[in-house]
Amino acid sequence: MVWVPGGEFSMGAAGNGGGSCEMPMASNDAGPVHRVRVDSFWMDATAVTNEDFEKFVKATSYVTIAERTPTREEFPTAPSENLVAGSVVFAPTDHEVPLTDHYQWWSYVKGANWRHPTGPASDLKGKEKYPVVQIAYPDAEAYAKWAGKRLPTEAEFEFAARGGLSGKTYVWGDEFRPGGKWMANTWQGKFPVKDAGDDGFAGIAPVKSFPANGYGLYDMAGNVWEWCSDWYHADYYKTLADKGGITRNPQGPDSPFDPAEPNEKKRVHRGGSFLCNDQYCSRYIVGTRGKGEVNTGTNHLGFRTVMTQSDQAKTSGASLPSVR
Repeated sequence: MVWVPGGEFSMGAAGNGGGSCEMPMASNDAGPVHRVRVDSFWMDATAVTNEDFEKFVKATSYVTIAERTPTREEFPTAPSENLVAGSVVFAPTDHEVPLTDHYQWWSYVKGANWRHPTGPASDLKGKEKYPVVQIAYPDAEAYAKWAGKRLPTEAEFEFAARGGLSGKTYVWGDEFRPGGKWMANTWQGKFPVKDAGDDGFAGIAPVKSFPANGYGLYDMAGNVWEWCSDWYHADYYKTLADKGGITRNPQGPDSPFDPAEPNEKKRVHRGGSFLCNDQYCSRYIVGTRGKGEVNTGTNHLGFRTVMTQSDQAKTSGASLPSVR
């Protein structure tokens, strides 16, 4: 784990015309920018890998959400044919499609889970150091509890992602490719038809394939989205900004609300993924947000854990990492 010294920062990213800290193509729910302070904490240097998660499963016999047959209570709006064990998988299209219809490139695949990320024909051979994916929120939470840690808050994730930089567009600075160097695993080419893989990867990359940020954290932008502990609420940032002053260690809203899908309970995703691109999803921009239904994993969604001294005091099995 990596030590992240606490501090105060401007959280979020305003879109064009949205005020201070404007970022091109920032999502509407990433503003208004507001002041936040977080205490110091330890964070995993990388997303949890397949080999990490396998150790957890072997130790506990845990069965992930995607490996269980879903119920109507868990997925009240799902079609009946989707009430079989499986998960959501990205598949490139063979032609250009309207980017307003994500169902063109996402589908529910029977048998997709963390062991078989894109379906029964896929496996983890040679991918021990890849981020584990097809992880629903309860799965990530169960792993964190087993490890004596917890999932990061959205504020902790953004503060850590910034790596000590202030007001920058990306976790490494203001240039997307400084000196022509690829800094994160994102999509190149026409989305969602073909990822050209100009950055060295068409799809998920092993952890530590790209440079760490200023705190020594890898893949805080791109590669896979990561779960945060906060409920997702579209207007939460406005609530904090309207209060004024500095919010210390925000934990997120008391309940979720996504106006696009008001009946779904969603938690925050952060960091963007290998699918993000400037045509459709530029959420590798620091301060921008994602969201996901808590019982749904995908093949571009993972997680990492954090720990503070107070967290350690609540558990009996975890020891504090050394400070670096």
